[in-house]
Amino acid sequence: MTAANLGEVLNISESTIVRFANSLGYSGYRELQKELQELIKHKLTTVQRITLNDYSNKENALSKVMEKDIDNVKKTIQEIDIKSFNKAIDLILQSRHIYIIGLRSSAFLSGYLSFYLNFIFDNVKLVTEGPNDVFEQLIMAGKDDVVIGITYPRYSRRTLEAIDLVKSKGCSIISITDSLLSPAAHRADISLIARSDMISFVDSLVAPMSLINALIVSLGARKRDDITNYFEDLELIWKKYNVYDENNI
Repeated sequence: MTAANLGEVLNISESTIVRFANSLGYSGYRELQKELQELIKHKLTTVQRITLNDYSNKENALSKVMEKDIDNVKKTIQEIDIKSFNKAIDLILQSRHIYIIGLRSSAFLSGYLSFYLNFIFDNVKLVTEGPNDVFEQLIMAGKDDVVIGITYPRYSRRTLEAIDLVKSKGCSIISITDSLLSPAAHRADISLIARSDMISFVDSLVAPMSLINALIVSLGARKRDDITNYFEDLELIWKKYNVYDENNI
């Protein structure tokens, strides 16, 4: 519905609709409308999402999917809150333990973040859906710890429940998610937003991955002296045990 249509249904003026959108922080009604449309999309089932776009043409799928990923990265760069990003860096550096949780499709993001943070810190704990329930893995978390919760539509209920648990225990929460409307953002002390506008039944996780790369590089830069010696030792171990194939170099 246009602002005029909506105003007619509500029996108020079009300008009132626009002012309402402005009061919520949007540049206009169309921006508010677009945000609400995205919110509704995230409520759709997988079957409903498949019908949103037609990617039956092979060349069409290649270009449209990659262009959408590029668009998500560009929007993330434009919209990211640099102050929040820097606060997240400081909080991670000051924490006793760093817990990372991301389940279902977000498990790939949490695993990637954990893999690289383990090169920088010795206090990283990846929470996974394994033999021990996620709550058991978080039972020792406390007020001096930070929990990085990663979740994208359709948001994992178990991730949100885990965030609620650690929040009640006094942990600081950093969320990596798609929107300030995300339930994870509502629960977090610091929210890092990376776009993931949907592509059929697949979510675009390119922008979140890029944001995580920026987080890892920034933390590495702050711990440069420590990790330089660490990587020098690792290189000797990798060479000794032939971890990498260097015969073709």
